[in-house]
Amino acid sequence: MNCSKHSRHTNAFILLFLQKSSPAYGAQILSSLQTELPYCLTDSPSVYRSLQEMEKKYWVKSHWETQDIGPPRKWYCITPEGQVALHDYAEDIRQRHANFNYFLTHYSLIFE
Repeated sequence: MNCSKHSRHTNAFILLFLQKSSPAYGAQILSSLQTELPYCLTDSPSVYRSLQEMEKKYWVKSHWETQDIGPPRKWYCITPEGQVALHDYAEDIRQRHANFNYFLTHYSLIFE
């Protein structure tokens, strides 16, 4: 699976994952995106940039945890502001989905 492209909805997918599985750390989020999405359109730098951006907007909050073995991990949780953003993304995606369905329906009528 090619994850080298950047998705305009990376934040939406991260927020959705955090809503389902909060708290989570960055590598765990990326792994879930890569395994759960039919087409992964993001990579590690994009995930961490998105998390930083969302933290500045107060959509996610984080804390560090140290373990006996391995490096410290930064854990992320969705905030109430992040839930509002997640709902806004859902509406945006619903509208785009309707337009994409229109396109694919008419494309199929022309070429199939």
